[in-house]
Amino acid sequence: MSIRQSLLAILELGPCYGYQLRLEFERRTAPSSPLNVGQVYATLDRLERDGLVTKREPSETGHVYYAITAAGRQVATAWLTEPVPAPARDDLAAKLALALTLPGANPAALIAAQRTLATESLARHLAREHANLAERLVGDALALAAEAELQWLDRCEALLAEATPYGLEAEPPRRGRPSTVALS
Repeated sequence: MSIRQSLLAILELGPCYGYQLRLEFERRTAPSSPLNVGQVYATLDRLERDGLVTKREPSETGHVYYAITAAGRQVATAWLTEPVPAPARDDLAAKLALALTLPGANPAALIAAQRTLATESLARHLAREHANLAERLVGDALALAAEAELQWLDRCEALLAEATPYGLEAEPPRRGRPSTVALS
């Protein structure tokens, strides 16, 4: 999720200071998406630099409020209507694919460890009480993702018998950085 656009979208409700934005973000995306307040202020600095927010003078309490600009409003509105593409790379799938092909790796142990983690995650999400609709929405998505991961791990385990580790290609690729040292 884009923190940048999320903060802009929240600022459409009115000016906020950094810690307030952090709390509003977490309230709207559920506590499963913790956000570091330092990241919020660094993002606000970049948004100001890019002309998407303006920084106001400190209030009598010392808080520095940020307000969205017209350009920031356009960015937030466009972002809220764009679909979210699938991740470019799934780290677990890549790690398991490597483990399946490397001698000495233990893909069964990786699957078992991941199954434990996904099962615990699913149980946590199913047991959680939701304070509002936003938390329920995020919690449901996380629970369904954990269920899907468990199903995928079942498939991986079934395919494990077909795994055959292998070494490097016999013929190295022709491209790459040649050595500058003369071979004798």
